[in-house]
Amino acid sequence: MGSSAKKKKEKKKDFQKAKLKVGKTQAKPANYTDTSFKAKAIVLTQQSLSANAPTVAAQCAHHLSMLTHKSDTQRKESLAYLTTAISSSPSGQPLPQPPAVILPAVQRLILDGSNGVRQQLLRLLQALPAGEIANHSDQLLLHTRAGMTHLASDIRVFALDILEWLLGVAGGEVVSCAGGWVKMLKCFLGLLGWQNETAGKWSVTRPFGKAGGDTKVQVKQMMALATFLRAGLLPLQTAIDPAVGGNSFPLWQTEHHLLSERSNVYAHLNLFGAPRDEEAEMYEDREDRQRVFHVRAESAITAGLEQATKGGGELGRAAAQLRRVVKDGMADFHGEQGMIH
Repeated sequence: MGSSAKKKKEKKKDFQKAKLKVGKTQAKPANYTDTSFKAKAIVLTQQSLSANAPTVAAQCAHHLSMLTHKSDTQRKESLAYLTTAISSSPSGQPLPQPPAVILPAVQRLILDGSNGVRQQLLRLLQALPAGEIANHSDQLLLHTRAGMTHLASDIRVFALDILEWLLGVAGGEVVSCAGGWVKMLKCFLGLLGWQNETAGKWSVTRPFGKAGGDTKVQVKQMMALATFLRAGLLPLQTAIDPAVGGNSFPLWQTEHHLLSERSNVYAHLNLFGAPRDEEAEMYEDREDRQRVFHVRAESAITAGLEQATKGGGELGRAAAQLRRVVKDGMADFHGEQGMIH
């Protein structure tokens, strides 16, 4: 009985309100922690403070490493920083990072799934010095072809923008690098559906991709093909020195008798080389490109242009412009062929 009364008394004690006297503070709870102390210093571990800010070159190297980040926003911001750093670089001074380092790191973004990243990439490429692009045209062309045959239509269209920029800054290197001529011709014929051969005759099929039948996409592809053929088939417009060339008597067509500026002038004879791979070969001479174009693509493009011209409208105008480029680029070739026969 005594034990029971004691338990009731203790339980009742929990519900009793403490009576406080005036000026007396409330009792602290059992789990109270005193925080009234003052520290003279707070030490943070693993923190390095430096009076010198990182250089622009170091920041560019950091942003180049961030181009593999999974966030689209981060990749776009890194490209934007690189674009600003290159654009604001003083004229005549070396870039924070050389193009030989920048281009291999950014070229794979041609196939990026984010439209914002791709557009920022194009702005970055346009900011680079045009003279530094030629040495990397083969690798850029490789990623561009991959983009032109991508399953996503917006990436295929963007790859054409990259190709037009590349032809504008390094057209001669694009059409003469290894695989730059034949592989690009095959790629365009596949995109436009001008590649089926039946009984020795070319026919037109459905263009490549789900959006291949879109007129605007076909027009853009034909315009890019016209730019590509203009760079490969039309003769270079070079100024002729009156003291060396031209028709100034007694010097007649002297430029044709000068030593060639090409290395390995007789490479086209392939005297001691391995069997040729026509698709991966370099075609540095315009005459070689004309010959390969005539054999592998001219009939297909001619048949395709006939079908495109019948459609009229924007497609017909693009076909007319492409036909004009082919005619001008192959005029002397067919003239020589006619004289031979």
